[in-house]
Amino acid sequence: MQCTSCCEGKTGQNFSLLAPVLDEYKETKGSLITILQKAQEIYGYLPTELLLHIAQETGIKPAKVMGVVSFYTQFRRKPVGKHVITLCQGTACHVLGSAAIERAITEYLNIGDGETTPDGMFTLMNAACLGCCSLAPVMMINNETYGNLTAESTKAILTQIMEKE
Repeated sequence: MQCTSCCEGKTGQNFSLLAPVLDEYKETKGSLITILQKAQEIYGYLPTELLLHIAQETGIKPAKVMGVVSFYTQFRRKPVGKHVITLCQGTACHVLGSAAIERAITEYLNIGDGETTPDGMFTLMNAACLGCCSLAPVMMINNETYGNLTAESTKAILTQIMEKE
């Protein structure tokens, strides 16, 4: 069964890739987060039009869908770069120098928290905690963890990624 409403948004965004996910989960109570996660995997982020489509297809009020997306930091409302840098700002990382790591990233890439480089290569996202306290200060880039960071090692990691591109 395909989704019941038009699978193309007003701006021309094609939502048909999400149809199998909606078919599988829309009748399952409590599956909104799963649907949102899979939608973000498919489209890279969750634009308003897509969220309204999900609300319409699942029968969940748009305000509830928007509320879930705004509550959980895992959901992105804007496109992100090819390499998402998630920098831990938890207590251990803070005490061991996450501010210096953030400064190194922002100076090296000329972006701040929540921003993406103009070439679309990097996005910086601060996180409350990555749960890797023994590696503090720590960051993840596309789910690869880098720990015991210094400003110099951070710049070296970013340079290495740039050189691979």
